[in-house]
Amino acid sequence: MLIDFNNLNINKLSFHTEFEKKVKIFLEEWFSEKEGVHVQTSGSTGVPKIFEIEKKKMVNSAVMTCNFLGLKKGDTALLCLPVEYISGKMMIVRSIERELKLRITEPSLKPLENLEEEIDFCAMTPLQVENSLEKLHLIKNLIIGGAAVSESLKHKILQMNRSASNRIFETYGMSETLSHIGLKQLMPEQEDYFTVFENVSISLDEKGCLKIFAPNVNAEELQTNDLADIRNDKQFKFLGRIDNVINSGGAKIFPETLEALVKKEIPNEAVFIGLPDESLGQKLILIIEGNQSDEVIKKISEIPFEKNFHRPKEIIFISEIPRTPNGKINRLELYKNINADL
Repeated sequence: MLIDFNNLNINKLSFHTEFEKKVKIFLEEWFSEKEGVHVQTSGSTGVPKIFEIEKKKMVNSAVMTCNFLGLKKGDTALLCLPVEYISGKMMIVRSIERELKLRITEPSLKPLENLEEEIDFCAMTPLQVENSLEKLHLIKNLIIGGAAVSESLKHKILQMNRSASNRIFETYGMSETLSHIGLKQLMPEQEDYFTVFENVSISLDEKGCLKIFAPNVNAEELQTNDLADIRNDKQFKFLGRIDNVINSGGAKIFPETLEALVKKEIPNEAVFIGLPDESLGQKLILIIEGNQSDEVIKKISEIPFEKNFHRPKEIIFISEIPRTPNGKINRLELYKNINADL
C-alpha cells in the first residue's frame, strides 16, 4: 500500500490488512480535532504504559529528523514498524510533515523481502536489519532504533554495503523524547558519538547519567538512567544504563560495554547479567543465544578484557533470549528465567 501525503484523501484509500487498518485509525486520530495522540511505551525497562503526546511536539520532532537527513517533499519512505509505538507513529508523522510518499509494509523480521525499488527513508530495528542485509542498498537513508546496534551487525552492514552510497544511522531516544533526539552514523563513516539535533542540549548529573533538554518536544529537562561520556555540547557516547550496572566484589561493571566487546568476536546475541552470589554480591554471567558451542567459548576466552573481573564467571547458552514486542532485549525477563533455572 502507498499513501501520497502530497495528495492525501483518506476516504479514497483502501485499507485491507489488520496493520493497514491500524494505520487508518492513527490517521483518523491525527487529523481529528484532538490536540494529542496516545502512545504505548515498549516496556523494555518496566510495565508498558500508555500516555498522550501533543501533536505539535510530534511535528517538531519530525522536522528535526527530516532536516537532519535532508528529506524533501515527494521523497519516498517505508513504514515497517508497529504503529502502537512512537517509532511507527513518528514515521507517519514525518511523512505527513514533509509530504512524503509512504509505503506501508506489514512489520516483520524481513520487511524488505518484496522491495525492488529505491526508497529515500526508512526506520528499522536491528533484528529487521539483520534479516535484510542484502537489500539495505535500496534504502538511501536508514535509521536503526529500538535497541543498540551490535558490533557484529555493524560489521555485517559494512561487509554487505561497502560500495553502496546510502547512509545508515543508529538512533538515540525514547518514547519520552518522541523517538530520537540524536543520530550516530554507521555508514559510510562509522562514528563513536551520537550527534544531537538542533535545539537539543545535553549534560550529565552527579552519577554520570545523561540529561536531555529538548524544548521543542519536551518542556522539562529529561533525566535518563543512561551513563554517558560527553565530548562537547552536541556529542555524547552511550556507556550503558545505570540500573543494569553489575556490582561484583565491589567493582561496577557496565554490561553493555562488555557486550559490545563480545559481539565483535561472535555472531550470537550476548547479554551479561549479575546473579546473586554470597561472596561477590553479584556474579558476572554471560548469556549466549544459540546452541552450546566450544568454538564460541574459545573465542570468548581469547577476548582481551580490560579487567580480569570483566571475564564472565560462567557462560550459559539458551535457545532464545526474551525480547519485548518491538525487539529490545528484555533483561528483567531474562534475569528471572536464568535465576529460576539455577
